[in-house]
Amino acid sequence: MKKAGFSLIEVLIAVVLVGLAITALLLASNSFTIANSAGTDLSTAEFLIEQIRELTTLLPYDDLDDFDGASFSPPIDANREPLGSFAAFSQHVTVENVSPANFEEVVIDHSSSFVRVTVTVFLNTKEISSAIWIRARY
Repeated sequence: MKKAGFSLIEVLIAVVLVGLAITALLLASNSFTIANSAGTDLSTAEFLIEQIRELTTLLPYDDLDDFDGASFSPPIDANREPLGSFAAFSQHVTVENVSPANFEEVVIDHSSSFVRVTVTVFLNTKEISSAIWIRARY
């Protein structure tokens, strides 16, 4: 006489396999959430860097050094308006005169027609992104 149905061992193995699959999906979901959050933070940091880039592009060359050592928390936009919705972020700006022959070489203030602007964006105290560009007197 043949029995119809599954044995207890077959059912237990199936339950274990389904449990492992569900666990893997939950772990993957958590990893995707973390990656998505990091991507959002990076996108926000790049937006805040671009706000300072736009601001320094619109400024007269002689006013750039006013931003050396400046920190903005909450960060500001290109019109110097505070962005309260990004209060956990901050922008740190460094402006250095550099040699026309070597943009890596810092020279004394007002001795060059080139400045290197560095903007670093932090989320609380964690550095998220930074960018460097050269601005010439023109």
